[in-house]
Amino acid sequence: MSESPSIVETSDLYAVRMAKLEAMRKEGYDPFRANWEQKQTSVEAIALYDEETQSSPEVCVAGRILVFRAMGKASFVKIQDRSGQIQLYFKAEEIGDSAYEAFKKLDIGDIIGAKGHLFKTKTGEITIKVTNYALLSKSLRPLPEKWHGLTDDEQRYRERHLDIIINQEARKRFFIRSEVIKEIRNFLWSRDFVEVETPCLQAVPGGAAARPFETHMRALDHNFFLRICHELYLKRMLVGGMDRVFELGRVFRNEGLSRKHNPEFTMLEVYQSYTDFRGMMSLVYDLIQHLCKTVIGSTQIEQSNGQVIDLGGKWREVSYKQLIKEATKDPNWFTRSKEEKLAACKQFGIFVDPKHEDFEVTNNVFEKLIEPTLIQPTFVTHIPKDLCPLAKINQDDPSVIDVFELCINGQEIAPAYSEQNDPIVQKQMLEFQAGEDQHCVDYEFIQAMEHGMPPAGGMGIGIDRLIILLTGASNIRDTILYPTLRPQ
Repeated sequence: MSESPSIVETSDLYAVRMAKLEAMRKEGYDPFRANWEQKQTSVEAIALYDEETQSSPEVCVAGRILVFRAMGKASFVKIQDRSGQIQLYFKAEEIGDSAYEAFKKLDIGDIIGAKGHLFKTKTGEITIKVTNYALLSKSLRPLPEKWHGLTDDEQRYRERHLDIIINQEARKRFFIRSEVIKEIRNFLWSRDFVEVETPCLQAVPGGAAARPFETHMRALDHNFFLRICHELYLKRMLVGGMDRVFELGRVFRNEGLSRKHNPEFTMLEVYQSYTDFRGMMSLVYDLIQHLCKTVIGSTQIEQSNGQVIDLGGKWREVSYKQLIKEATKDPNWFTRSKEEKLAACKQFGIFVDPKHEDFEVTNNVFEKLIEPTLIQPTFVTHIPKDLCPLAKINQDDPSVIDVFELCINGQEIAPAYSEQNDPIVQKQMLEFQAGEDQHCVDYEFIQAMEHGMPPAGGMGIGIDRLIILLTGASNIRDTILYPTLRPQ
């Protein structure tokens, strides 16, 4: 058996820090502590300082050194913890000469614990005068420089742990993401929704038109698919009498990557019995207002390009057909032949594969000519029935379905339907969509529907795109901690 090749570390700084580590261990000190009593975060500690009395309460904090300014017998450092940053003041006569000499050997990136009393410096910064400290974890690799490191986006995505140490904007965005997810749950729980968990491994990849990831389960000797959405299992819950359900979790689609797409992403799906797509309109409006109020603090959100999106007030509602007619300047578009539509697309500068179906030609016009212009919140209603087999057909116009697509900032944020609950119609529509691939039809779902599914509204929200909107990010990869990348 051959030995694994050794990894040769050529960094001089790494070698220097390794030498410091060895010296500490020879002196009998292990810099990788098991614990430290962190009584306050940096924000909590700063809040304890009383401006009126200028009292100096004792605090005990811990965090990573980001700034180190040594000045003879006294030094300042700044540490960062989960809540923010705080300044520490080290003085030889306060902690002792030997402890101070050991302190001066610390490096930026080291994690320390410190105890001391609060005071305010001449520059007005609330600081801890340290009386006792400990090195809790030695940083063997130097952090990237604050201004010149991690400028390459791919490196930021691969080494997100470093990105959120030094990039305050990225750090803030991921804390906001966590708060958004928490408040989504709070909002839905307050409206009597039940959170459930459905299978990630599915025998039939149903609920959306997307290419799945496939794997083989040895125990059952059968191929399974990573789910492309939550939908069909959540509708089974409606059949079972769980009238208000939601699931918030990962879904997977074996398709392309782009500024708006990642193969692994987070989806919220919500289903409510005894309502319809208009009930979902009210629900998503109220949900986003709640998030703006509780997490963001404003309904005016500035995007990366400087555009301000107003999520307050009344949102626009317009039909899919009206948008197509306006964009093409052709009131008779939907009576034109496929060839006439393809010719018009060529004039618009839109490439469409001639093999596409007629409804797909029109949808190319929507996706490439119209959707990028829908910056302010817009409910696009009543899309062609061929685009989705899972929604109720409109009673006044059988060529469309009772749905909306909520578009904001030039992309779809949330589609919603009046759910199809007629199992016979549902079977026909799924089989029509599947074409020759009848094995892709989830007949177990249809059988479940045959026990009776109540009328319902359903909605999906792409969480990553929602975070793009709420934080002004420019790329979906900026909202996912570790986005999918080609392995090095």
